[in-house]
Amino acid sequence: MDIRKSFLDFFQSKGHQLVPSSPLVPDDATLMFTNAGMVQFKNIFTGVAPIPDIPRATSSQTCLRAGGKHNDLDNVGYTARHHTLFEMLGNFSFADYFKEEAIAYAWEFITDEKYLNLPIEKLWVTVHDSDDEAEEIWSKYIAKERIMRFGDKDNFWQMGDTGPCGPCSEIFYD
Repeated sequence: MDIRKSFLDFFQSKGHQLVPSSPLVPDDATLMFTNAGMVQFKNIFTGVAPIPDIPRATSSQTCLRAGGKHNDLDNVGYTARHHTLFEMLGNFSFADYFKEEAIAYAWEFITDEKYLNLPIEKLWVTVHDSDDEAEEIWSKYIAKERIMRFGDKDNFWQMGDTGPCGPCSEIFYD
């Protein structure tokens, strides 16, 4: 199975427009390298650029992380999941959908037999300790005992010291 193709096909079937990977060296003086899939949409998320005509996008973004906030460099070579250069698969909504749909899409992609078909009994979900809404939505798909709450260190995403930020969820396979 080609996971990249399956992911992009899945989100295109949900009305997301496929956008190409942006350059590894972004047109952004605050970044040395593109380190996340959202970088090419940064001006939209910060309100500098208007919401585009396409309300949904999906991409496979080439990323390089060798320092900064999302620095995994100390873990490269010690774990099987940390790399400096990788492709980040992403789906993005520009004021079109929020947690309910994002969680439903994630769950369908990872558990449906047409896609990853991961066994539910091997999955765990984390939510921010203040995010009752996400926990309630996740509980429609997975037993509450398999939903863990964590604080800012593990389940709070932020682009930088200022700017877009908020609670996030992660899915783990064990």
